Amino acid sequence: MFTEKIIPIVKEAAGLMKRSGFDIMEKDTAANIVTSSDLAVQHFLVGRLGKLIPGSGFLCEEEDLDDICHEYIWIIDPIDGTANYARGTSDCCISVALAKDGEVCAGVVYSPWRNELYTAEKGHGAFRNGVPVKVSDRSFEEGMLCAAFCTYYKEYSQTCSEIIYDIYMRSNDFRRFGSAAIELCMLAAGDIELYFEMKLQPWDFAAAGLIVKEAGGSICGFGGKPLDPFKPGMVIGGNTADNCEEIVRTVQKYLSALPY
Repeated sequence: MFTEKIIPIVKEAAGLMKRSGFDIMEKDTAANIVTSSDLAVQHFLVGRLGKLIPGSGFLCEEEDLDDICHEYIWIIDPIDGTANYARGTSDCCISVALAKDGEVCAGVVYSPWRNELYTAEKGHGAFRNGVPVKVSDRSFEEGMLCAAFCTYYKEYSQTCSEIIYDIYMRSNDFRRFGSAAIELCMLAAGDIELYFEMKLQPWDFAAAGLIVKEAGGSICGFGGKPLDPFKPGMVIGGNTADNCEEIVRTVQKYLSALPY
């Protein structure tokens, strides 16, 4: 099992997040930051995970690491929820997915401050701290939505707000935690039921997306199309196929095509 080998490496990497001091740098906008901890965690993971599968490639958030012409590809977000991490809040995590021949086959999401370790391997179910998890059976009307206003691409925020408002008015409530991987894992564990993000990068959803599917949930891209684990895209999720499809239909009321 791949996850059994990945878990101790990810937990060791998490120790680099707990150092007392770190530097914060801006990337392309003030909203999009990187810390020295992000870089340290990524360097550690690339070094250690590469030894698990010699000749494997990497797709990582930091430093434009994009080397995907391999049978096995590691898809890594060293700290998902960096803005939370930089402010000292708990909703941040390490996300590691492994893809084989273009399909994600294993995923690990570890949030040290929440003390939550989510894992999945294709065909073997999803787990939180070693205990199997399943999506809830709540209806759309009872569903809790997690979504965001596309922080890094604020030109899409108006459309996001219209879609979110539409779903919110027909569902139970709305939440925003600031880490896509954590929110998708919450969907897998039955803590929320509905999910929408206008644009996410592969490292945001690759591991958690597998965890959602292995927990019995549904996840897709714009128009209900499968997500590409190597490309950015819209991410739609639901605890049931019907609830996921209802979000797909809602999005298409406001968008005839992706705006990017």
